[in-house]
Amino acid sequence: MPRYTGPLLTLPEHAALIAARDRGAAEVDCSLQLGRRRDTVAIRGDGWTWNGTTYPYLETCKDRTVYYWDDDGFVPASRYAGALIKLVPTAWGPPTFEIDGIKMLPTAKVSPLADAERKVGLVEPRGKTVLDTCGGLGYFADCCVRAGALRVLSHEKNPDVIWLRDLNPWSPDHHIASPLTLMQGDAIEHVARLPAASVDAVLHDPPRFGIAGELYSQAFYGELARVLRARGRLFHYTGTPNRLTSGRDGPNEVATRLRRAGFDTRIEGDGVLATRNAR
Repeated sequence: MPRYTGPLLTLPEHAALIAARDRGAAEVDCSLQLGRRRDTVAIRGDGWTWNGTTYPYLETCKDRTVYYWDDDGFVPASRYAGALIKLVPTAWGPPTFEIDGIKMLPTAKVSPLADAERKVGLVEPRGKTVLDTCGGLGYFADCCVRAGALRVLSHEKNPDVIWLRDLNPWSPDHHIASPLTLMQGDAIEHVARLPAASVDAVLHDPPRFGIAGELYSQAFYGELARVLRARGRLFHYTGTPNRLTSGRDGPNEVATRLRRAGFDTRIEGDGVLATRNAR
């Protein structure tokens, strides 16, 4: 689908529209792009006007939901195809997304985009070819491009996540010419086809082990080592899911496997920063 350019509604913004209508205001300042920009919206009793088009008020507007205009009305930015994929607003502006209720990006203490900027900075992307194994909403890729990466090879397996990217104004636009190349498909298959020592840095932000254990495998780490140039950096997001209940130390388990694959490693925040040993 082409990139969506219509309005996006969340509960706070819809409440602001309703409040303006109820107090008889002619217009209200709000954001219909998840905080990406703010606009002045004309208010009427039976609807509101933005960018020359009049839209109706919602009968029901739920919290933690992003609504987009689908010609016939506002509908949630979610899809179900074996798993429920949902765009979820945050207090920071840039949204996160969930798969079957599992949040895919940190949001409690930091904006997911600011979190991506910090992690991307660890691999120093300027002038480099960067492999982004699990693209998600594209925040890693966007930060790489803005930091001066020469080329970003980004992969996203789930077509519904790419659909969310096209709705999200904070995601990079993969439809225009840029250093970013977005490929839909299995990162394991794509990485296997890359030449040896063909990338300068890797960003690896897989879903939890229980969802995509193959992306934590020794074999895949060996492939990442193969395609990464000597002394190239890899940041692997791990988080610490189920540490208290299972007693497992996911970050150190990942670090151990990366060392076996040929990396020097250190725990860095909620992930592992690794450097490819000189060949």
